[in-house]
Amino acid sequence: MTSGMESNNKNTLKKILMGAVSALIWIGVWEIAYLAVNREVLIASPLSVFLRLSELAFEGSFWLKIANSLFAVFKGYLLAFLAGIILCVLTSVSDFAYAVFKPFLNVIRATPVASFIILALVWMSKQTVPVFTSFLMVMPIVWANLTTGVRSTDRKLIEMAKAYKLPKSKILTKIYIPSVMPEFLNSVTTGLGFAWKSAVAAEVLSTPKNTIGAELYNSKVYLETVDLFAWTAVIIIVSIVIEKLLVYFIKRLSKRRAGEI
Repeated sequence: MTSGMESNNKNTLKKILMGAVSALIWIGVWEIAYLAVNREVLIASPLSVFLRLSELAFEGSFWLKIANSLFAVFKGYLLAFLAGIILCVLTSVSDFAYAVFKPFLNVIRATPVASFIILALVWMSKQTVPVFTSFLMVMPIVWANLTTGVRSTDRKLIEMAKAYKLPKSKILTKIYIPSVMPEFLNSVTTGLGFAWKSAVAAEVLSTPKNTIGAELYNSKVYLETVDLFAWTAVIIIVSIVIEKLLVYFIKRLSKRRAGEI
């Protein structure tokens, strides 16, 4: 038991050290690029960006902008999951529904996100565009992953369950859900990345007040390269933190479920 814990601690420490070394290497590459160009209007220095981030962190509006962007992302993200699950159930029980919705969802997945953003700007308010965009980008991913999970369910297990006259609730919880769960978890992490990037892209084009995307747009317009790099760093950091937290909770949930079984 003790040796196992020590091994896990060593692996965790090793990962942290490797991550730190990797980050330092790329910061070094960034510094070399800055020194080579020697024009901060084109490439901001790592030190300038760090100092700017330190200043922003003490501004109340900084956290408000992050919160507003996150709210739009999660709103579209959760709506996309709800719609994706409903569509999955519908297309799984009806071949006609599958034939009707599949081309439509494939078209959404193939269409550039910028096209939807521009159309959304015509149809709705600036504040709604990021929510709509993240919803539209995530929903087909959820539907496709869940549908793959349902269709890959072992038919022999289902036939055996029906032969033993198991209730539908048992078939759902003991056969379908375990089969779909890996695809569901994959769509959770993949969808979050798409939701975050598409929502910020929508904010850049729609420029709703007090959002990260609006700050990126203003930085570009006024050639504030340090701010542009700083807000880009914020996007990356927030994305990594959210993904790590999500993976952590998913692992905890999976362990608890395994313990119950």
